Amino acid sequence: MATRTLRPNQTTRHGAADGRSARERLLASATELFDAQGVQTVGIDRIIEHAGVAKASLYNLFGNKEGLVRAYLAARHDGTTARLMAAIERHRSPRKRLLAVFEAQGELFRARDFRGCAFVAATAEAPRGGLIERAADDYRSQIRALFTELAEQAGASDPRKLARQLQVIYDGAGLAARMDRDPSIATTARAAAETLLDASL
Repeated sequence: MATRTLRPNQTTRHGAADGRSARERLLASATELFDAQGVQTVGIDRIIEHAGVAKASLYNLFGNKEGLVRAYLAARHDGTTARLMAAIERHRSPRKRLLAVFEAQGELFRARDFRGCAFVAATAEAPRGGLIERAADDYRSQIRALFTELAEQAGASDPRKLARQLQVIYDGAGLAARMDRDPSIATTARAAAETLLDASL
């Protein structure tokens, strides 16, 4: 029997919400709207209306829009990390584990809803030193740390240097895939990463 999927701002016949908490509905609505229209474009009232919750819920749960954006980015951070680790863990060879990061990135590029890096979009007009910038810094630090660890395992002579080079390729591939609407850029990024890895051994 088919079930009816409720949108975030829809309710059942009894007026009850769709079973998700106010926090879950706010994050789901923010994700949908931010991804489609941009973080700076979408206002608080639009998110609240789409989520079908009281305005007080947003302020009680997240403090303000910046806090909501930070939670949205944290979810993106966790999702990206989980995707990369799943790809890495499919391999035992240190070399293949490192290159798996770019293979996982390619899977993301091929997704229908791929719209580029959420952190780039969110920080484009965000105030310096705020929660959004700090969330982006945390994300980038973790990606760099992951590349450093994988470079060490692969036997790179200077793991930190290689990690920074790989992160530049990773970032550039994401931008190119979005701007050129070309998911095949992941293949080019992987080849460039492989060349750098070979040169560093």
